[in-house]
Amino acid sequence: MLDKAQTQTGNREKPGLNDDIGEDIRLELYRSQVLLREAEQRAYDLFLQNLVKGTSHLSLGQEAVAAGFATAMKPGDLSFCTYRGHAHTLARGVPVERVLGELMGRDNGLMRGKGGSMHLTSVEHGVMGSYAIIGAHLPIACGAAWRAQYKGQTDVSVCFFGDGTTNIGAFHEALNFAAIWKLPVIFVCENNLYMEYTPIAAPLLSLGASREMSDGSMASSRLKLRKNRNRPSTRPVFVLTPNRNTACAASSTATAPPNTRRVARWRLA
Repeated sequence: MLDKAQTQTGNREKPGLNDDIGEDIRLELYRSQVLLREAEQRAYDLFLQNLVKGTSHLSLGQEAVAAGFATAMKPGDLSFCTYRGHAHTLARGVPVERVLGELMGRDNGLMRGKGGSMHLTSVEHGVMGSYAIIGAHLPIACGAAWRAQYKGQTDVSVCFFGDGTTNIGAFHEALNFAAIWKLPVIFVCENNLYMEYTPIAAPLLSLGASREMSDGSMASSRLKLRKNRNRPSTRPVFVLTPNRNTACAASSTATAPPNTRRVARWRLA
């Protein structure tokens, strides 16, 4: 007999479990996060062995953001990533071999080794590029969302960026444009409270976009998108998701992120 708490998707729900996504989806999220962590750690190891061409920006500690959003997104939804896009690319279903191959400049890479770490793209998986220029992809995500609105299509554009992007003009222009046209776009700020070396406070938005604060270490918190998906008739959404536990870029001498005590002092400032 089926449990009375069974979700609409057919996933088992343990009695007393304080969630509504089900055991199967939780296991899917766990597997995805383990895959992303192992792949990123392997990328770092390959970098230290001088097998990764150029630099490599890792997202160790941010796996829950990529896993949660990828699980919530539907086929056809689009991801726009920063140069820290390994996890987001993998979470949308791109094989690990093709991502690591691209980092190493191999022919079996996602772009046959011609793009490298900061330009991962797979249109067939809905990954519309990783962008090395800070903030450059926000207006592009708006363009994709405007296309969906104009054509009456139901896909959503999800744009990931770091908190340092909030100092870029394109950030304010994109959010203003999205709010005015009520575009089906979700802006996800992976906010670790400092821009590489400079502390930052989350900006207060007055552009008419709805705002949510999400725990960056809890993939399940991103699954609200399953229930309240941003469609052409609604407003753009701005989501803050803290944390990362690695330096800005992979390097044998890279500066480590600030410790917990320093972060606490910034929060009180």
